[in-house]
Amino acid sequence: MPTAPQTAKESLTQRGMRLTRQRQILLDLLDKTGQHLDADRLYALAREKDPKLNRVTVYRTLKLLKEGGLVDELDLMHQRGEQHFYETRKKEEHAHVICLECGKVEEFFGEPLAKLREQIETMFQFQIALVRTEVGGYCAHCRLERERKSA
Repeated sequence: MPTAPQTAKESLTQRGMRLTRQRQILLDLLDKTGQHLDADRLYALAREKDPKLNRVTVYRTLKLLKEGGLVDELDLMHQRGEQHFYETRKKEEHAHVICLECGKVEEFFGEPLAKLREQIETMFQFQIALVRTEVGGYCAHCRLERERKSA
């Protein structure tokens, strides 16, 4: 039985594909910006590193990285219409906490998520393969603004 790939290169190689320079640029941007990027923003940032890179390459690469399990596609509560955001798949499950007013996204890691997973598995005799948790509300700044406007 083959072992699970440990790197992007190994994952793509197992799928019969190479980790090209352009694919590496996109993966690095997703991994190192610390942001949840949509395809347009990713394209703009990637063009700064490689002006020859085109939009089609970005979309094809995102699809490839998603299928390879290296990238997650998120809708983040459809904060901006039907726009999708991308992030590298993290080893640790986390929740996205999204401000419904300004769109700020925070990531929440911790034991409560692990306990929730265990409870679901136990209660429903369910084998969880994937967890995506989104919490929508108002950040401290937007909450204060909303309170000020309603006063």
